[in-house]
Parts: sequence; C-alpha cells; structure tokens
Amino acid sequence: MTPFIPGIELCRRFYEEAVNPLFERYFPALPYAAALIGHGSDVLGFDTAMSMDHDWGPRLQLFFREQDIPLFPTIDEMLRSHLPHMFVGFPVDTIEFANEPGIMVMHQATTGSVNHRIALMTPRDFFRYHLAYDINQPLEDIDWLTFPSQELLAITAGAVYHDGLGELTALRKRFAWYPHDIWLYLLAAGWQRIGQEEHLMPRAGYVGDELGSAIIASRLVRDIMRLCFLMEKRYAPYPKWFGSAFRQLSCAQHFVPILWRVQQSSTWQEREAAFSEAYAVLASMHNALGITETLSATVSSFHDRPFNVIHGEIIAQAILKQITSPQVKHLVTRHLIGSVDQFSDSTDLLSSSEHRLLLRKLYE
Repeated sequence: MTPFIPGIELCRRFYEEAVNPLFERYFPALPYAAALIGHGSDVLGFDTAMSMDHDWGPRLQLFFREQDIPLFPTIDEMLRSHLPHMFVGFPVDTIEFANEPGIMVMHQATTGSVNHRIALMTPRDFFRYHLAYDINQPLEDIDWLTFPSQELLAITAGAVYHDGLGELTALRKRFAWYPHDIWLYLLAAGWQRIGQEEHLMPRAGYVGDELGSAIIASRLVRDIMRLCFLMEKRYAPYPKWFGSAFRQLSCAQHFVPILWRVQQSSTWQEREAAFSEAYAVLASMHNALGITETLSATVSSFHDRPFNVIHGEIIAQAILKQITSPQVKHLVTRHLIGSVDQFSDSTDLLSSSEHRLLLRKLYE
C-alpha cells in the first residue's frame, strides 16, 4: 500500500502535475477554477490512512462559467482519455462501493478510459447543492440562520488551487463568517441555552438522578464548545470531527481538561465544580470580545437553591442589546432559538439542504 499523503496535498499535486497540463494543452483559453472543497475529511484536514478506504484519493472540483456548460462532455472525455490511471502510487480510477450507491473507492486499472473523480460544475451549482441558495439572489439574515455550520465550513474549508474565474474566491470570502449582528444573535442564543439548563444538571443529581444529571451535563458541554467556536469565529464541523476541530481552537488548552473532567465525573457535585471553572473561563472570553460591558465571570447561586451557575441568560440579554439591525431585532422579538445548529442535531436536517426553505418558515 502506498504510504498515506494528506488529501489536500495529494490533490494539489494531482492538479498541478496531471490536470493543469492537460488544460494548458487542450483548453488553453478556457477560464476555470480548481479546488478541493465541500464534503470530506480530506477537505477539513482530518483524513488519515483509514480515510483511504472510501471517497478519498486524487480528486478535484473544476468550476466553469455558466456559458461553458455545453463543453462539459468534451472536457470529461478529454480527462477520461488522457489522465493517468495511477498518480504517485494512488489509483485515479474509482468504482462504486458494493451495496452503497454513491460511495466511491479507488480501483486499480491499467487500460481503458479513466473513471476519474473530477467533478465539473459551476459555482452556482456548488452553492445551490450545499446551501440550497442561489448566488444570484440577495442573501438575507434568515438565510444565515438556516445554513448549517457544517455546510458553511464545507464551502470555506479546503483549498482553491487555481481560480481563473475569480468568482469562487470571492464567494468563499463572502461566506467566510456571519454578518456581525447575526453573530451577536447566535452568541446570545448560545448563552441562553446555557442559562436554560445550567441549573438543571445539579437539580437532577440532587434527587439522585445521576444519569439524568450526566445527560444534561453532556448537553451543556456541547453548548460550551459551540460557544467557543462562535467566539473564535470558526465554523463547527459535523459530529465526527467536532472534538478534533475544537482542539484546534485557541481556548482548547483551557477547556479540554475541564470539560473532560465533567464527562468523567460520577457525581453532580464533581460536575458542578468543573462547570464552575468552565463558566468562569467562558465568561472571561466573552468579556475579552468587548461586545458588551464587562460582566461577572464568577458563578453564584441559582436563586435560593444551593446550585452554582453563571446565569447565562443575563449574558444573552446584554449581547442582544448590542444588535442594531432592524431585521435581526425583529427575530429577537419572536424567539431566541438561534440557528438550525442550536436547536437541532438531526443528521437528516443538517446534512440535506432540501429542508432549508422549510426552515425559513420558523423565522418568517
């Protein structure tokens, strides 16, 4: 087996050494862009040797102008006829994985046309597939709330190896991060979630329900982690790489040992002690953003009950006061559910863009 190469580097070499020379020879005047973006652990930089077993290998997306779509069959035939069957020890040919339609695996071949994994598309098609959004239409505040974070990451992660169109780079920059007031709204929604459940974890444990307490604690850990992504202005990936991406955040060195202690605790008192540390760090991070007046970073009692909380709802309200956009203010008057990532973890909902237009109705 050929030694593993990170996919982002493998595909860069594939473009520069195998694909680009063909375009210089057969389509020298045709503008296009070449990239490795979209879905895949290789796009996120989390691929390992295990990733090589499916949907991995020498691959690319090639982007063209709308007017050049009629050339796609000719371009595809050129690639099938002239690409090598092997590239730096990896098969370029692929076949569909048995009993799993749409899952492709590398397949070693030596003759015939090359069954490559180079997707030909337009930027408009790519964004419509990932976001159910037409780039020729205005981008509204509600749209941002219905775009799953994992899909926003998919279109902004990875690498663009060549952009002869200019459009792809501009679009990725456009989606690099949320508009300011949407970001504030999402931060407030994250703190609101903490305020709604932080007192429930010790309450469940107080009556002897340690299992229920642990479940609530795990929900709070995920909410804290999501807030960290938001504070550092990084899109969060889907669950498989959520923890790996979290470890790349600047704040991870503080949070990982604390949150891991929460997860390993067997009593609600141990969880509460760890959360008290986590909330103090999280509130200090909030203060460092400078988006509100300085707020308390020390836990205190939940009313007259013997439970320590950071009072997430107070921080949420302080953030909401900083929103100036009339459209976002209107959203706040209706509800504070945040984005689709903050009120649902349904795989079907977050991974299929076809639901996005229905989600808009929650906010309209």
